Amino acid sequence: MDRSFVIVQISDLHLDGSGRLLATIETLNAAIRERMADFADIPDRILLITGDIVGDPTPPALDEALAVIASFRQTGLFTDIQAIAGNHDVKRSSQRAGRYDVYDYLHLPRTSKSVYYRQAGLDLVLLDSNRASLTTLASGNVDQSAYNAMVSDSARLSVELAGSLGSGGRADYAEPVENLVRVLALHHHPLPQATGEGKRFLGVPDEPLMYLAAPATFLEAATSLNVDLVLHGHRHVEGLTRYSIPDPRAMSSESDEAFWRTIYVLSCPSSTGQAGDDAGFNVIHFGPMSHPMSHGGRTEYRFAIARYSRPRKDGVFRLLDSNLPHGVVGLPAGRDFSRDPAVQSGIEIDACTTLKRDQVAAFARRLLLRRAFYADGEADWADLLHVYLVTSHVWADLESKLSRSARKHEVDAAATVTSLLRRLIEQSANVLGIDDFQLDELRARRLVNRDDLRRELPRVARPGIDLEIETRQRLQLLRDLNEQAKALGLDPGLGGKVPPPAPQ
Repeated sequence: MDRSFVIVQISDLHLDGSGRLLATIETLNAAIRERMADFADIPDRILLITGDIVGDPTPPALDEALAVIASFRQTGLFTDIQAIAGNHDVKRSSQRAGRYDVYDYLHLPRTSKSVYYRQAGLDLVLLDSNRASLTTLASGNVDQSAYNAMVSDSARLSVELAGSLGSGGRADYAEPVENLVRVLALHHHPLPQATGEGKRFLGVPDEPLMYLAAPATFLEAATSLNVDLVLHGHRHVEGLTRYSIPDPRAMSSESDEAFWRTIYVLSCPSSTGQAGDDAGFNVIHFGPMSHPMSHGGRTEYRFAIARYSRPRKDGVFRLLDSNLPHGVVGLPAGRDFSRDPAVQSGIEIDACTTLKRDQVAAFARRLLLRRAFYADGEADWADLLHVYLVTSHVWADLESKLSRSARKHEVDAAATVTSLLRRLIEQSANVLGIDDFQLDELRARRLVNRDDLRRELPRVARPGIDLEIETRQRLQLLRDLNEQAKALGLDPGLGGKVPPPAPQ
């Protein structure tokens, strides 16, 4: 199963409780409903509101906001709705009477919040940019102190979410941290935006700037979080920018491009067209490229961003980037978001209470029908070790679930497969010259990233090893494994010729 998700970003609704914007909200709702028809089969469909939900946090405005959010939920278009506060959503120090705390009223994060979507491999990080002094924010700018608070929060998130580099990450992540798709949402724009700045040169007052005082520092914090996409609102203008900075984790580079870490920053206009501005919303689809590029059998993924705009004197939302094919901006996502079949299988197995016979056969087929289990020319023992390690971890989960409902001969066969995978791991480690201590460390990792493994360990056979003998022994182990697979309802022909790829 390909990892995929959709985020619909709306922003700056500025609801006031009077009901005057409800017709506009219905137009917005209808436009989103039409655009979401193509994504009905995607498991994770998220509505994200990037701040300024209300114009002023009075009880009528907040009640209207709750009703509007409920109306989006009732459409059935979204599996989840998330929001962050904007500067208009918080009480001013001079106007506390009669105004509620928007954070408690709408259950918005006061500092930061990480929402992990397990099946999609998405980590949506919500960062509150109102954390600093409200007096400072009300004056129309974010000063260095306010910015430092945000950077401090980012640093805290870096420790909490990503952990130290090379670690396994948070316990409930089902994959290595570096394989996550991490999207960061905040209200205020992190960097200056060119759109609208020209007004100042014409003598027309423009909205006071509220971007961050030290953009480079912000990008460093975002990079430490492995952020791929930043979503924000606030300025009521559209904008899409790519920033590339050196990746501090880059050990070596076969190409100049691999040395750089790319972060995209996407702005959302006011989705209700406040202050006479054009209205707009964004649809962000993460998934496999329509014409996947094969890199060792791996699929490349991308962000496909469709921006919709409704001019101030028009009642219809249209594609903003109509000059592009289908109006979609295609952006490659990070370095490599390919997911080993074992990782995806592990996620699905974990979601099952028990497993039926056909499910076991399907999981076994997905885990074993890989080149590492066949006679495929000259063996790359480092790659073999990686495949056998990740497969053994997931097979242990499969065996545990199978033991609750399967027949004895199937349980025995699964246990024998576990033993054979262990022997394949030990053989690969021996060929590479990996000692028992290193091997125990590798086994202790719940998931092993392929690229990390190739950097850490030898990539060629140790001196003095007879590769012909080792190859024959490996193929015999695979044929023995195939005999056990037959007891689980399939005959994949392990140890023989690689079968042709199955149609997707």
